Amino acid sequence: MLNRYTWRTGVLEIVMIAVAIVFFIPVYVLLNLSFRESNDPAGPLALPSTFTLQNYADAWVQGHLGNALVNSAVVTVVSVLGLVVCASLAAYPLARVGRGWSKALYFTFLVGLLLPFQLALIPLYTTMRDIGLLGSVWGLVLYYVGLQMPFSIFLYTGFLRVVPLEYEEAAAIDGAGALGTFWRIVFPLLRPITGTVVILNVVTIWNDFLTPLLYLSGSGQQTIPVTLYSFVGQYVSQWNLVFAGLVISIAPILIVYFILQKTVIQGFASGLKG
Repeated sequence: MLNRYTWRTGVLEIVMIAVAIVFFIPVYVLLNLSFRESNDPAGPLALPSTFTLQNYADAWVQGHLGNALVNSAVVTVVSVLGLVVCASLAAYPLARVGRGWSKALYFTFLVGLLLPFQLALIPLYTTMRDIGLLGSVWGLVLYYVGLQMPFSIFLYTGFLRVVPLEYEEAAAIDGAGALGTFWRIVFPLLRPITGTVVILNVVTIWNDFLTPLLYLSGSGQQTIPVTLYSFVGQYVSQWNLVFAGLVISIAPILIVYFILQKTVIQGFASGLKG
């Protein structure tokens, strides 16, 4: 029997539509301002007097967004790949071994979630300087892998604890080693949580501003957030180029999210279920 459309359903739909409108307003303002000329007197909610695509071309050329996109992509992709491989391998024995040392090590990793990263900014800066990684995207990769490792291990460990042991026992009977069992049997089962780890870390690394500003300052290699900051000056701020650059910068993240959307939801659902 079909559910009846009640007044509660109608109220719920109205509330959902209102919430959607509230969330859509910033997106509308972002797109609206990116298509208007710098001297347009209209308010941020009013449509532009003249629509123009020149802001996107100017932002791309003046801000060297192509180079910044490449740098952000290299840092994000390599960092996330390192996190997926290292965190999943580290979480496997933490979830499967029931001895005291594994629990102590697991809680040691969790301490990394509680400590603010600002505490290590100066020591890490001096360390990067001493080993010659300042001004290099590979220094950022090393930093992000270390920074996001506790969070990624936390997600993988929680998921692995609800994965049945029967698959691994069957592989062991067939003569597979621990590493082979992990990559051939266990890791494919981690696809939902891997999607969650990927998208959460991609968003965090891609949008980070402070770390690239600190470690890449003075070099020709800059990421998207730092490059967009160059349009804002003490005396002149090119807001039309800022908003156009923001649209360009968020496009790759939106594409990745839409591709992994189903996997991310499955990962969260599985984590909640466990």
